[in-house]
Amino acid sequence: MTSADAVAAVLWVGIAFYAVFGGADFGAGLWALFAGGGTRGRRIRELVDWAIGPVWESNHVWLIFVLVVLWTAFSAAFEAITSTLFIPLSLVALGIVLRGAGFAFHTTARGSRGRVLAQRLFGLSSLLTPFFMGTVAGAVAGGRVPVGNAAGDAVTSWLNPLSLLIGALFVATSAYLSAVFLVREARRAGVADLERAFTARALGAGLAAAAVGLAALLVLRADARPLFDRLFDQALPPVIVSALCGLGVLALLRRRSVRGARALAVGAVAALIWAWGIAQFPYLLPRTLTIAEAAAPRPTLTGVLLVFGVAIVLVLPALGLLYTLAQRDLIGDAERPEADPRRPSAPNATPGPS
Repeated sequence: MTSADAVAAVLWVGIAFYAVFGGADFGAGLWALFAGGGTRGRRIRELVDWAIGPVWESNHVWLIFVLVVLWTAFSAAFEAITSTLFIPLSLVALGIVLRGAGFAFHTTARGSRGRVLAQRLFGLSSLLTPFFMGTVAGAVAGGRVPVGNAAGDAVTSWLNPLSLLIGALFVATSAYLSAVFLVREARRAGVADLERAFTARALGAGLAAAAVGLAALLVLRADARPLFDRLFDQALPPVIVSALCGLGVLALLRRRSVRGARALAVGAVAALIWAWGIAQFPYLLPRTLTIAEAAAPRPTLTGVLLVFGVAIVLVLPALGLLYTLAQRDLIGDAERPEADPRRPSAPNATPGPS
């Protein structure tokens, strides 16, 4: 493995981390958007606030990491992607900003109208941001991003059937991941009715993601046949792992078993991301730019690998501590969601078995 290949692997590690943690974060906002009104809708939003409140800002660490590595180590690819796809990327940036504002203000707004507006802003941004991220991935995978400054079509590069389907797949996958995570959070909060509700949502979102994924494969076969063929050749092992993990999650949830479901859901999404990377190898931009052609000089690549080593030592333990504290309710301002009002004797603060 060359130093350029090693840095490309580091880049894909960051993409996989963001797909998992950022995806679960976006999906939580999506479920808050469609929570509905009344007491039940309010309790769902309370569960979302309680679950993601301490950690939601940390997830963008991986997006920043991916952008910095791409810009530093593969500047030609960075230039091509950000210039050709400036429309969806601008919408992604806008969505991230508005989503953060919506989440921050919906608990502090003084009037009910302000709270509702902030909640809807948070939810809509959680829906549209992963969708436009998916259109970017679809444009790259479909080979519609040529080398050069704004060398590709600014509209058709991302506004095409493959990109739109992958955008929909990003949304469905985010909803699926988040629902699986929220099943565990509902059990930790001791709200059995919300646990059942998110179990049903996780099953439905998983099936929806599978259906959209199959549709995307059919379009990929017609649109980018070399990538499709490599998915079922050199990338077949992670494809199989992703499918088996997904089936495992569905089996566990049907049995009302939470233990292991989150790990399998993470494995399903991470394996799918790596299948894409392996199928695309050795290209960063399919058919136009290889990893070796895009790579920065060797000293720069060595510096990126050294910084990655430092990040492993400093950042990963810090994030692990953050998640641990959040799971033990030692940080965060949001209140634990209340018990089902139809069962006033139901425990509210005692978590169930994991």
